[in-house]
Amino acid sequence: MIIEAPGLKGLKSDLAHLDEVTTKLGFVRWQWEYTRATYDFKMEDKASKSVYFLRVNTRVESGKLESPYAVLFVEDTYIGRETFPHGLDYNSPIPENILKLSKQKLDQLRNELAE
Repeated sequence: MIIEAPGLKGLKSDLAHLDEVTTKLGFVRWQWEYTRATYDFKMEDKASKSVYFLRVNTRVESGKLESPYAVLFVEDTYIGRETFPHGLDYNSPIPENILKLSKQKLDQLRNELAE
């Protein structure tokens, strides 16, 4: 499920700052290659005992990862339910409490990157 995050899509940051901000907010950079990186935030719904991941895709505008000076911009943000053993189901319904937390995290990310 793609999550609309007004003001976040298209924001730019160098890799060092982006890594610092996302780490502070609890995201982990799991997937990366020379032109893109994906940041994940893990959430657990205690009621259903399901795990969800909020995912923020970024793409390099200039430079290459792992250079701290590489400039990246935010692409789409989306959320999925973890499936066994290592997948995400993007079509599952998302509980309201998980959506609320996701939107809060995206607002915090937008605010930190816009400063």
